[in-house]
Amino acid sequence: MRAALAPGIRLLRALPRDSRYRGLTLVLTFLSYTSYHLSRKPISIVKSQLHPNCSALGPNPHNDSNSTTWCSWAPFDGDNYKELFGALDNAFLVAYAIGMFISGIFGERLPLRYYLSGGMVLSGLFTALFGLGYFWNIHVLWYFIVVQVCNGLVQTTGWPAVVACVGNWFGKGKRGLIMGIWNSHTSVGNILGSLIAGAWVSSAWGLSFIVPGIIITIVGIICFFFLVEYPEDVDCNPPLHHTAADEDPGGVTTSEKDPEAVISNEGPLSLSGQSSVDHSNSPKEPAEEPEAISFLGALRIPGVVEFSLCLLFAKLVSYTFLYWLPLYIVNVAHFGAKEAGDLSTLFDVGGGIFAGLVSDYTGGRATTCCMMLVVAAPMLFLYNHVGQNGIGTSIAMLIICGALVNGPYALITTAVSADLGTHESLKGNAKALSTVTAIIDGTGSVGAALGPLLAGLISPTGWNNVFYMLIAADVLACLLLARVVVKEARGWCGSMARQRGFKEF
Repeated sequence: MRAALAPGIRLLRALPRDSRYRGLTLVLTFLSYTSYHLSRKPISIVKSQLHPNCSALGPNPHNDSNSTTWCSWAPFDGDNYKELFGALDNAFLVAYAIGMFISGIFGERLPLRYYLSGGMVLSGLFTALFGLGYFWNIHVLWYFIVVQVCNGLVQTTGWPAVVACVGNWFGKGKRGLIMGIWNSHTSVGNILGSLIAGAWVSSAWGLSFIVPGIIITIVGIICFFFLVEYPEDVDCNPPLHHTAADEDPGGVTTSEKDPEAVISNEGPLSLSGQSSVDHSNSPKEPAEEPEAISFLGALRIPGVVEFSLCLLFAKLVSYTFLYWLPLYIVNVAHFGAKEAGDLSTLFDVGGGIFAGLVSDYTGGRATTCCMMLVVAAPMLFLYNHVGQNGIGTSIAMLIICGALVNGPYALITTAVSADLGTHESLKGNAKALSTVTAIIDGTGSVGAALGPLLAGLISPTGWNNVFYMLIAADVLACLLLARVVVKEARGWCGSMARQRGFKEF
């Protein structure tokens, strides 16, 4: 007797064909960037093991020395270990920031599937090479610096490619919520990276890098076999990125209707403004594609410069926490390396989904970011002063601060980037998503490099000064969006005035 069709398969068959491919794209890109972040996290966990408090372990069992650094890993066993850790962080982050500006240009001109998959395999290789330094007993700084630089460069392949893929499949209507949920890959990757690195940090820290390297390589191979870049490639309907009710993303307001739901009898309009019927009967011809946008052309899109500079300071705060929070918890709360790593994962719990939902409902991307940044500044001050007064207070403050700091960062790098990359001034040219995303995230990555560097330089003067620096960056990020917020407010006032006039009429 043949069994009934599995419930999951029945559900898949009930879904429209386009929805199945959209779901596949979301899942694959989610797993891709989860693995990218998973492979970046181990360095922050392993730092405390490269230079532990050896005096707590007793004298050196080999020569009865009372040295406090006998168990440290050279070359990080000297008094300048914080500067060396800062050099490791900046080797990766500076290479990432420089490479990101170039990466988007390549991403517009190369097949995204090849570009993303190749970058993931190379990222896995360089992540594993850092961990192999443990098993090969390498104690020279240049080896770890070179590996970090190479890893930073190849990891720039990820973000422009995944945002471009998602932007190709999803219209603007619910983009904030969808990308807010999708952007939880950052939090999931950071949390999994902390837990995986923490599992081996005290026994064989090399595995804290090798295992994430293997994971990102496997996911890259899966993407190579299954990722679909464009809806037209599989005869699906491309989304509408704009409707008549849409306004300038510098004052982002969306139609109350979902653009993806506005479908005529002939299907929705494609990215080039033609009926999807024209594309469904034949594969996408590269010769007919519009020319990719230039770097300067992308900068002229309204809102790109403001959001890029805002992200610089927002990412400065986020990445300072990413690289220094475990060490801060060890120094201030006096937890062990594994416990500090586990506790630091709470900073990555949420924020992006809430920011995306609010920005979709209000139509104000910039206003949503600005309000969260305004509230984040006093919460950072409170965390530094009362956040370590008990485990319960620490957990609550980490979750709140993480949501307020990561919410604007997540919204700008996802929904805002996709909005600006499909801006109506481009007249349907979809060949701007990777470049715009790379400009915004590349500028943000400059802040990501500055944050940990400044934290390393300032922390010897006291952690209070580090938090003052983070609060100042938060305020600057908010101020840089002031013009766009005013533009959004004027748009709302104009809309309300038109509604009142209509009712009176």
